[in-house]
Amino acid sequence: MSDWTDAIVGERMTVDREFTDRIRQSEFSNQEWGLIMTAVEFEIEHADDPENARIVADTSKLPQIMPELDKVSRQMGAMAGGGDPEGNSSGVFGGVVDDIKDALFGGAGGGPDKEKLEAAERLTQEYADELQRHLEGKGKFEQVRVAYQE
Repeated sequence: MSDWTDAIVGERMTVDREFTDRIRQSEFSNQEWGLIMTAVEFEIEHADDPENARIVADTSKLPQIMPELDKVSRQMGAMAGGGDPEGNSSGVFGGVVDDIKDALFGGAGGGPDKEKLEAAERLTQEYADELQRHLEGKGKFEQVRVAYQE
């Protein structure tokens, strides 16, 4: 399989611009979305079947970046609210309280936030669907599908 994604860089840039409004409506900031996209690869499922071929998001690496995504979220929240960039509460006992909450309720060290992970998976598949619609509209999907198989 060749690196078919190199052939659609320009098309992806167009879809990125068009998808900006969807990102704004989501729970993710542009910075978070950029991080999510670094962990996602796109594949063409059923590439050998022109009728059923479709672009899918391989999100298997997303759980690995969730701690960093949480860190970005806390930093963004701190900038908006003027708090500590590490997400700690203010005051002498704030950090201790946050550590206890994290331990009890699965905070920073408790593994990926399942809802956030699922939201990222859904949004990346929406992006893949939009990319496919765009390529089909330009009459390029068949070429990309064939290139994927090589």
